Amino acid sequence: MKTIFVDGYNVINSWGELKKIKNGINLESAREKLIEILIDYSEFKGYKIFLVFDGHLIQGNFGEKTKVTKNLIVVYTKEAETADSFIEKYVNRIGRKYEVCVVTSDNLEQQIVFQRGSTRMSSIEFYNEVINVKVKISSKAQKIASEKKYNRIEDRLDTSIYEKLDKIRKNDKNS
Repeated sequence: MKTIFVDGYNVINSWGELKKIKNGINLESAREKLIEILIDYSEFKGYKIFLVFDGHLIQGNFGEKTKVTKNLIVVYTKEAETADSFIEKYVNRIGRKYEVCVVTSDNLEQQIVFQRGSTRMSSIEFYNEVINVKVKISSKAQKIASEKKYNRIEDRLDTSIYEKLDKIRKNDKNS
């Protein structure tokens, strides 16, 4: 299974829609929207995603990991630990054993994780990937909805023939 580490604030500040939410409403709403987007993406692709947010400036913060779905884990780093250092530590452990990708537009971070056996993707490249998956999900949902028509005779017959048969049926009831 492919594992993706996403630098949460880097993505929020790179994606227009999320940046607008952050600036217009609040940061929490932008985080929640990103989580919703990644739930759909991770379920469709079958990837395990660690969405990592910096918590390093919050005094007394012990960090937090929350398993949102079987494939999405949201991490708030502890005091004095950046999202970059959290990601580097995990990539260092698993980067050469498993297929790992890191999503960040931080050039230095991209170089470091690449040296540790991971692939890298910029936030904008990831945005395009997510949009493509969203289109595929929508297309698949439409296909399922169109195939899910009831197996009724009126769905398969020409309207005039159905009306004639219905008239015959009603006349039989009156007899």
